[in-house]
Amino acid sequence: MEDFEKPCVSKGYGVGNASKSKRDGITATLLDSESFLIHVAVMSLPRPLPCAFYRTAAGNEPVREWLKALPEGERKQVGSDIKAVQYGWPLGLPLVDHLGDGLWEVRSRLPSRIARTIFLVHEGTVILLHGFIKKTRTTPAHELDLAKRRKLEVQKQPSRRK
Repeated sequence: MEDFEKPCVSKGYGVGNASKSKRDGITATLLDSESFLIHVAVMSLPRPLPCAFYRTAAGNEPVREWLKALPEGERKQVGSDIKAVQYGWPLGLPLVDHLGDGLWEVRSRLPSRIARTIFLVHEGTVILLHGFIKKTRTTPAHELDLAKRRKLEVQKQPSRRK
């Protein structure tokens, strides 16, 4: 991994210290530790990015089960938003927001409510960790904690790449 700092000026982001890192074929530039630009080496990422559901030790796939429990129209909207991530990664607001610690959320606007699907990009694959219907302005801590625990489980698994 390549890390370095340098003064940075970028339209819309102001002046600050930039920290760059390269991982999974993506070069991210962090500006003032909150704002970020992402430059993609397009040739190194397959299109669409493969997508997988988080699977428990018992073989359950909680995000798939959550999606199946949604009404058909809402399920199609969430699926369409996830597909947009697969084809357009990296994306930003309003569809995708960074939650920190390598976690991202797909922000789906449904007819009468809001759905969130928390994911990470691991070894070039979008891993769907947790899905829920948002009822408060901020992401509830227990929803984020669950996604973080699942992320750690995914990262502990042996690499699938050969």
